[in-house]
Amino acid sequence: MLRIEYAYWLIAALLAYTGLRNLRERHGWRAAFWLLLGALFGGGDYVLAQQAAGNPLPAQIAGVSVIVLALLAPRLHRQAHADGGDAQARLQSALRLGHKLFVPALLIPLVTLLVALFGAYLSIAGHALFAKAQMTLTGLALACVVALLAAARVARVPVRQGIAEGRRLLDAIGWAALLPLLLAALGEVFTHSGVGAAIAALASNNLPTGSALACLLVFALGMVLFTVIMGNAFAAFPVMMAGIGLPLLIHQHGANPAILGSMGMLCGYCGTLLTPMAADYNLVPAALLELRNPYGVIRAQVWSAVSIFIVTFLMMWMLVFR
Repeated sequence: MLRIEYAYWLIAALLAYTGLRNLRERHGWRAAFWLLLGALFGGGDYVLAQQAAGNPLPAQIAGVSVIVLALLAPRLHRQAHADGGDAQARLQSALRLGHKLFVPALLIPLVTLLVALFGAYLSIAGHALFAKAQMTLTGLALACVVALLAAARVARVPVRQGIAEGRRLLDAIGWAALLPLLLAALGEVFTHSGVGAAIAALASNNLPTGSALACLLVFALGMVLFTVIMGNAFAAFPVMMAGIGLPLLIHQHGANPAILGSMGMLCGYCGTLLTPMAADYNLVPAALLELRNPYGVIRAQVWSAVSIFIVTFLMMWMLVFR
């Protein structure tokens, strides 16, 4: 059975490779960061098993390791590698391959979707091929492996070159590669720590709750602000919906939940355009394009974010209370 743990082990292997290559090149801090992170990915199952057995020491070591990662992160500066290839040669290769370059990228969502839809029906000798609880994530991991093999086939290069390019990208992005993981955890912490209830209390005490327009404006701006803080509108949504959306807009002013939810998420996406915390969208492209300013993508998106927010809020005001 294919389990998500196999994907974690593959990630651990890539991180270990990145760390060892940096160690060979005498980049000590960078090597320590990636090797430690790889150990955390590879040893996660062991830590959980020991904790379930009543041995808290591995979990405590893992916690200290996370603190060490935070201390190492400021020492990871953006790094370009001499083995990244000649820019003119890469351009000529891209022109030669043309639209074939999109094949590996499109395989990732396609294979993931196929596994999510049909993975439950696949079995070998009566044993399910995918674990139902983690089928989508396992499918995504499998899709990434398939895409790597397809990219090597399309470009007619060995698979190890794709792994080397992955290492180069990790070094270019640095600690920001961890932001999606950290922000997912932050959203969960915000939800369970009662931030939504605290926002509801603040809104009740300080907002003119009798004004539907004021409540809607605070909800929309709050979606932008919390998305900027957490880098993810999905993490901001339950906080703002629990604090203002449900108690004030839906229950008190009769807002349409479907319109409020969908357009509120669009307001949150405006915050995604403005924050470096959304590393996947704003920092990774800057590293891939080798921009001089790592925040160049954000600067280019500011006015788009502002204009989209204004139009979205006006449409929400006209539609949500009908």
